[in-house]
Amino acid sequence: MTGNFADDGVSPVIGVILMVALTVILAAVIAAFVFGMVGTINNGKVLAATAQQPDATHIVVTYRGGKDAGTCAGVRWIVTNPAGAIIDSTLMGTDTALGSAPPLTVGWDATLSGTGGKDHLVATAYFTDGLSQVIYDYSI
Repeated sequence: MTGNFADDGVSPVIGVILMVALTVILAAVIAAFVFGMVGTINNGKVLAATAQQPDATHIVVTYRGGKDAGTCAGVRWIVTNPAGAIIDSTLMGTDTALGSAPPLTVGWDATLSGTGGKDHLVATAYFTDGLSQVIYDYSI
């Protein structure tokens, strides 16, 4: 007999180690699904809003509605200057918990104050199921 017999057992040992590792990984993934460790992903709500700046000191915001408009209780618009200070804020909606606000209707417009610089405009929608979601976030 010729050859080196020192390496004869290496391949079977590596194969067994790989099979055990694969079994452990598969068992962990299956257990995660079976026992609910993998959470469900919440889908975002679908609403639209637009904004434009007709002149240096005014921003016109418009609520456009969307698939989830029926569950939207209100939308709060906040304009901040480049330093982060709030310049103007307005609310539209029907939820009295959000404060007094004009009715929430598609096509609703409001004119907010701006500085003429890079103002940051954020609109947050509040829904009847208690969730909230940013529907507009842009520097004008």
